[in-house]
Amino acid sequence: MREHPNILKLDIAGNPAGWVDYQTAAYYYAKGLVAYHLGSSDFSIFGGENRISGLTSQLDMNTIIAVKGDIKGRRRSPPLTNQSLFRRDAHICAYCGQEHRSSDLTRDHVQPSSRQGEDVWTNVVTACGSCNKRKDDRTPEEANMKLLYVPYAPNFNEYLILMNRNILQDQMAFLLAGVTKNSRLLKPFKAI
Repeated sequence: MREHPNILKLDIAGNPAGWVDYQTAAYYYAKGLVAYHLGSSDFSIFGGENRISGLTSQLDMNTIIAVKGDIKGRRRSPPLTNQSLFRRDAHICAYCGQEHRSSDLTRDHVQPSSRQGEDVWTNVVTACGSCNKRKDDRTPEEANMKLLYVPYAPNFNEYLILMNRNILQDQMAFLLAGVTKNSRLLKPFKAI
């Protein structure tokens, strides 16, 4: 059985609002809530058989849809999770520069949280367990550990890319058009 793609949901103005599964997208189509669609990746889902005609129902959908009405829950700043942080930083420790598995990584506060360092995108980096332990409750300067890259807050388009491993070509092109020119997604990762 073919797996259906995630659908990129836009608000009526064309701003990305999040990922939805194909069942949720089918609901929007069935209720007449799809204002327009973009991209070239159309696909169909099939339902039951009509008792009178004997025909199977079919719904043609697209992978990028704009939904009518107010989309609640859209945030200005993407939520900070370890998964999205590690992906932002390409699973590379900000101190030793080595790539690690997620299970070997930690969230490090550049300005320690015990010293009023906030738990925000611009104050956290990916660190391997040994580097995080070595840095301890100090700033990188105090620990004599060079920070290899600068933490930054991804915009919402970049966040959506970071959170979906199976993005279709038309979805990726749409999202990349709204990513800032300094995003690590647009250039190979390199330490500063």
